[in-house]
Amino acid sequence: MNQQVANLSDSPTVRHHPVPQHTHPDAPRLHVPVEHPALRILVVENEERSAKALVQDLIRRGYRADSVNTGSQALRAHRQADLILLDLDLTDLDGLEVCRTIRTMSDTPIIAVTERGSELDRVLGLQAGSDDYMVKPYGFHELLARIGAVMRRARPSPAARTIEHGPLRIDADVRRVTLHGHPVDLTRKEFDLLYALAIQPGAVVSRRQLMSQVWDDAWSHKGRTIDTHVSSVRGKLGSSHWIVTVRGVGFRLGSP
Repeated sequence: MNQQVANLSDSPTVRHHPVPQHTHPDAPRLHVPVEHPALRILVVENEERSAKALVQDLIRRGYRADSVNTGSQALRAHRQADLILLDLDLTDLDGLEVCRTIRTMSDTPIIAVTERGSELDRVLGLQAGSDDYMVKPYGFHELLARIGAVMRRARPSPAARTIEHGPLRIDADVRRVTLHGHPVDLTRKEFDLLYALAIQPGAVVSRRQLMSQVWDDAWSHKGRTIDTHVSSVRGKLGSSHWIVTVRGVGFRLGSP
């Protein structure tokens, strides 16, 4: 193992060469909050230059990140990480086998990354033990959102069990919603949808994220399912402004 990997848990920063931007210059500016600062991320990436670029971007966002370029190195270094970004297209070992092996030894969250985007490839990646699956090329902001979503499932925050947003109060322990002190009768999925938005106040939650968190299905395109539930929640809360549509992206919690 190289010295850089060995120091993953000790060194707060790693310096690399300047890197190109991951987003198109004309793309809308998004702000994805860092929910788990100082999170130790291990980037397992075949291509060394891409790995260094990603590591530096992650460090700039407050994470502690380092990289390895082979499956063998990943198997030696994975215990030092809180989350692993695992390239499945490795040169020395089969990426799916690396994922399976890590999963037998650890419950560290794994986000599989590959150029293969078919449904079968996604299924194989998830069955191998990954917690999420991303297809190259992908946007850096989407990666940050997925890291946040995976870590929320791995490390749920007790403080987020009760959320107060103006007159809206959401108590996840008893699955109760009140508005101005009056109960709001929501179905199970309506509650899950509202809660998914409320735990990220001000942030835009993508449709795919909602499908994954609320319906456990990140890959289908059931657009009407989300829209129907959003419309129902808005009606029960008495205003369409409680859930704001961000066209082409998703939804965020609003304030009427």
